[in-house]
Amino acid sequence: MKHMKKNRLSQSLAGIALSLSLLASTSLILPAPSAHAATVSTSKADQIVKTALSYQGKVKYSFGTRDPQHLRFDCSSFTQFVFSKNGISIPWGSSAQTRVGTPVKDKAHLQKGDLVMFSVNTPGKINHVGIYLGNGKFVGNSPSRGVAIYDMNSGYWKNRYITGRHL
Repeated sequence: MKHMKKNRLSQSLAGIALSLSLLASTSLILPAPSAHAATVSTSKADQIVKTALSYQGKVKYSFGTRDPQHLRFDCSSFTQFVFSKNGISIPWGSSAQTRVGTPVKDKAHLQKGDLVMFSVNTPGKINHVGIYLGNGKFVGNSPSRGVAIYDMNSGYWKNRYITGRHL
């Protein structure tokens, strides 16, 4: 009789352990709601921005240059490089890049990952491009700082914005 009670207790404990083990393994297989929500909200634009920002401090600016092996780019070859890393083919040249995607009506309608075009040196002529981050900021490659975050709404860039393109 004592032996039977001990066997039942062992079987019950084994059953509980097995149930707990199965419960733990299914929670490892099924993502937690917050992890799933984060995966769903990750978009192509987020990836483009993440890629561009990953090159801060690693790229040298060189006018008219497209040299991915040595990370030497001008502004438009840098945007071309970043987009290509994310499976999107765009031409080299800030003027050529104004012909891809769809035009953005004005600054207020820019979205993360859009190309933003500026006029430097020659008023009204597009000759610089970057990637919009949101909140009036963009990432670009320039002679003064290389790949960095710039503010479109103040300082040097404030009155140089011409247009944006949504891809």
